[in-house]
Amino acid sequence: MAAAFATPSTVVGLGGSATSLSSPAKKTLLSSGFLKSGVSARNPLKLAGASGGKFTCFQRDWLRRDLNVIGFGLIGWLAPSSIPAIDGKSLTGLFFESIGTELAHFPTPPALTSQFWLWLVLWHLGLFITLTFGQIGFKGRTEDYFKF
Repeated sequence: MAAAFATPSTVVGLGGSATSLSSPAKKTLLSSGFLKSGVSARNPLKLAGASGGKFTCFQRDWLRRDLNVIGFGLIGWLAPSSIPAIDGKSLTGLFFESIGTELAHFPTPPALTSQFWLWLVLWHLGLFITLTFGQIGFKGRTEDYFKF
């Protein structure tokens, strides 16, 4: 039984030719009806790419950060959130007022029932949505995604 495992065996691959398992150093060419030409089997993680030999899934500058988006996005959120629409007060004013109220008793954290948490979440949610759409719109326009 042990002798059966020690002898080299033959496996028929995709190409139809017999491949010996005793010589793994030889490159195997795979062929199939789906592929147009023979493709050598290789490990994509060992390919030396543009990132210094490391395998990466994203472009190196995937965020494509631009300070114009941050500046205009902040101004674009501060302007509408400063309109007095909530009982004659603005969202920014209510948020900053609640910060002042909570800082008055600084070592003690804000209570869970404090209005501070509501204004904090709403103000930052609006800011992040504005920044996200600003990034999409600004980069989309500079890279000609939107053609009219």
